[in-house]
Amino acid sequence: MNIRREWLEKDFYGVLGVDRTAPQKDIKKAYRKLAQAYHPDTNPDPAAETRFKEVTEAYDVLSDPKVREEYDQARDAFSRGGWAGSPGGSAQYVRFEDLGDMGDLGSIFGGIGLDDLFRGGARRGPQKGADLEGDISLSFHQAISGTTRTLAVQGPEGPRDVPVKIPAGVEDGQRIRVKGKGRPGTDGGPRGDLYVRVHVGDHPIFERKGRNLEVEVPVSYAEAALGANVTVPTLDGKVTLKIPPGTPSGKTFRVSGKGVATPKGAGDLLVTVEVAVPEALTDEERSLIERLRDLQSDDPRQHLGV
Repeated sequence: MNIRREWLEKDFYGVLGVDRTAPQKDIKKAYRKLAQAYHPDTNPDPAAETRFKEVTEAYDVLSDPKVREEYDQARDAFSRGGWAGSPGGSAQYVRFEDLGDMGDLGSIFGGIGLDDLFRGGARRGPQKGADLEGDISLSFHQAISGTTRTLAVQGPEGPRDVPVKIPAGVEDGQRIRVKGKGRPGTDGGPRGDLYVRVHVGDHPIFERKGRNLEVEVPVSYAEAALGANVTVPTLDGKVTLKIPPGTPSGKTFRVSGKGVATPKGAGDLLVTVEVAVPEALTDEERSLIERLRDLQSDDPRQHLGV
């Protein structure tokens, strides 16, 4: 169990404004709402960046069920002075204020972690260094195509730049592991890892749902009623979509393979057609529509019984 000092200092549930028993979906919903409100790219307030980092730190812990469980156990164990069993059935107490500026509980006990204290044992030998975390903001197209970005990391040796390779198709909120770029290990142990959370900007036309892309395309009443071939945008150009006669507004068509390309395969483009109603009509247009109204005998509301 890799327990960090900040886990004992910070109430991550309070940071996200959720209850400790909140399901994972509520935690994700709270994070997304706060991240959008405080993201430095959209909120110029200098205090917003600090708040954004606090929200991200909380979500990094609570979004992983295993890490969340360890966080809960750590805070429970030290909420009343930090009791843990020791060999022979005796007890040892750890005061929270004794933690000082040390990065993890293992430093207090010469490499003994919280798991070892609960078991009454001691962990010896080389220990892996602590993991580090960071954030990178990408445009929609950078996330789709992949890129390499440099992240400034503050470690015990001072600041250093770490290149981070962003794979094509990375999603908003996804964490990328950069192996061996965390803190140095102890007693010859390996370095920890760097975990980078990616924040992806929106696209003005497309909305992403996993590997699929969604787009709304306006069509005229005549195109929907009579059928038509309409031009539809994609990430890499245009395609022609055949609209059959009698297409209702809100119908969705699937264009295979025109979604997001990822190492697991490419998604599809989901095109929803919306019948565009003109805001203003010429006299001739109005006359023709009135004529069409008079010719139509079907009542579209007949099924409602009104």
